[in-house]
Amino acid sequence: MDPILERFHALEEKVLSYNPSADIKRLSAAFQYADEAHAQQKRKDGSPYITHPLAVAEILADLDMDTDSLIAAMLHDCIEDTGATYEDIARQFGATVADLVEGVTKLTRMQYTSKEEEQMENLRKMFMAMAKDVRVILIKLCDRLHNMRTLMYKSERKQKEKALETMEIYAPIAHRLGMQRLKWELEDLSLQYLDPVGYKEITDELATRSSAHQEFMASIQEKITQRLAEDGIQAKVYGRMKHIYSIYRKMYAQNKTLDEIFDLYAFRVIVDDIPACYNVLGCIHDMYKPVLGRFKDYIGTPKPNGYQSLHTTVIGREGIPFEVQIRTFDMHQTAEYGVAAHWKYKQGMANTRLGSESTYEWIRKLLESQQDADAEEFVRTMKVDMFADEVFVFTPNGDVKSLPAGATPIDFAYSVHSAVGNQMTGAKVNGRLVPFDSVLQSGDIVEIITSKSAHGPSRDWMKICKSNEARNKIRQWFKKREENIATGRAAFENELRHLGLNLAAVVSSPDALGQVLKRMRFGTLEEMYAAIGYGGLSAQKVANRVKEELTRMGREEQRSQIVERVATSLAPDKTPARPRHSQSGIVVEGLDNCLVKFSRCCTPVPGDPVVGFITRGYGVSVHRADCPNADPARRKPEEAGRWVNVSWVESDQERYRTALEISAKDRDGLALDVAMALSAQKVRVSNLSARSQPDGFALVTLILEVKDREELNAVMNRLGQIQGVFLVNRAKG
Repeated sequence: MDPILERFHALEEKVLSYNPSADIKRLSAAFQYADEAHAQQKRKDGSPYITHPLAVAEILADLDMDTDSLIAAMLHDCIEDTGATYEDIARQFGATVADLVEGVTKLTRMQYTSKEEEQMENLRKMFMAMAKDVRVILIKLCDRLHNMRTLMYKSERKQKEKALETMEIYAPIAHRLGMQRLKWELEDLSLQYLDPVGYKEITDELATRSSAHQEFMASIQEKITQRLAEDGIQAKVYGRMKHIYSIYRKMYAQNKTLDEIFDLYAFRVIVDDIPACYNVLGCIHDMYKPVLGRFKDYIGTPKPNGYQSLHTTVIGREGIPFEVQIRTFDMHQTAEYGVAAHWKYKQGMANTRLGSESTYEWIRKLLESQQDADAEEFVRTMKVDMFADEVFVFTPNGDVKSLPAGATPIDFAYSVHSAVGNQMTGAKVNGRLVPFDSVLQSGDIVEIITSKSAHGPSRDWMKICKSNEARNKIRQWFKKREENIATGRAAFENELRHLGLNLAAVVSSPDALGQVLKRMRFGTLEEMYAAIGYGGLSAQKVANRVKEELTRMGREEQRSQIVERVATSLAPDKTPARPRHSQSGIVVEGLDNCLVKFSRCCTPVPGDPVVGFITRGYGVSVHRADCPNADPARRKPEEAGRWVNVSWVESDQERYRTALEISAKDRDGLALDVAMALSAQKVRVSNLSARSQPDGFALVTLILEVKDREELNAVMNRLGQIQGVFLVNRAKG
């Protein structure tokens, strides 16, 4: 019989052994279809091309994959290398198979400007298909594995290209899918071509010590098996050597010899249930001395790819350290075959796609974070995201987050949600406040402190964070902010135009604009534009404020010119100089020797617009211009002559007393938080009182001393960031 046909019949028997209900007729039809389609094609070694798709199907059958996957494997090169179309395959084998084949097919018929662009488009297309149905990547991994097994027939340049791509992309994907056995073989085959000298050194040294290794492992295996049997624990025990690439990494990255590799040997103990796992662990630690810091419980805290096992490193009487992995049979299947291990439970379930499971959400997140990247950036960042060593940290609720090694609280915040990262004001690790650039360790419990009034991320964060997800989300925030600034500026300019004002003239008048920004608590013009852009502030309201300020300044300037003309006509030979200094900090109509007191109803401070009222026997009482008691509409006509202009000048007085009112949601510790915030701002507080309101809110009243309006604004901004506070106002009569 034809040897290729014999191989196919062996494949049929294997499939029926694990899936008796498999549609063997469809599988046979796919084999014949592929054989005819590739009839004129040969492999590099001269063998018929059908041997390649058949080999890919055999590898998938070793993973107990479903019939559609095996059929797609048979046909996976038909669209790319023959005249077959998607419609042909869909018509004969169904849309599901056609989608799988299309997902695996490269975009070879398109023209690319660079190797990176071609690689990016192929990867992006594959990941998009993978996000819909994870079987696409399983077929692709098996395809790549067979290509690596037959790479000796390619040119040296092609060998290195394929090996590097496999090491950087396909082996990490296998790791993320939990397919350790396939990952190890891909890594070892890649190393064989990337560093043939290093590969040969390790394999030669392992070969010379083979008998000693076998003897040691057989001895340990027998002792563990005997001890577990004595304790009535049913278990399967076997040992293995670390795979070649893993040894290579430790020898060359850490400059160690083979004798110095700490866990060269690994033993696996497979038991029936989870309680037995922990019983075995007790036996192992009783038999051998455990190495401190080398125990990991991945059963209680599984890895994100679903891996579960107990790991412990111990030292025997020979003084040789070795690792023991303890797991159940189901855990072992998942550890060896990863996502593919689940398919045996999926057989016969209609319309069930493993790719929809939240376990593989990282596929979609990877695509989302890279959707705007150029070719070179996409390939580079994807390699980092896939290949970086990981740390596993916890949220306060106990959820596990996987982050790249060296990750910071910024990376953690953005892995939770974009809004959490954008509103982050602080971070706690294991209950302690830490800087944003602190490096997280596996097992850390991370809590992010946020505030709705936060101004968003800093550009410096992009230099601190390690994950491309965080970096891209920060970049998107700044892109969105720039859009908001542009939108806000256009809306503001439009409103000014309606009022007969010109934006250039307003911006060139820093006094008026500065007063408006201060009054509305914006540090810069860009912050105000951004607030208008995202809808947090009305452009009409700001434009009206600017017009009011310009009108007020115009009136003051006009009044000043009249006073100056009058003064000049009365004393043409002597122009009185305006006092620049006053003991109280206030001058009245150009005089600095008047008795001045600051009204208690509005408690003005330097920087506030103020007016004066001549009292009987107490000098001039100074009010804020917005004080209800100084409202022109409420002034008595007979007292019109007692209202005078006053202004701020340099003073010997360092601090000014003023009052604030805080409205907040009533809660325990509110007054304490207010006091701590004031202490942090280093302001002196004369009085602080808080009272609850019937509607569940609280009113906090405080009297404090500040040097000027700028310091007061800083204090008010800080108080506004306290949890539950929704309004901080100056007290008015």
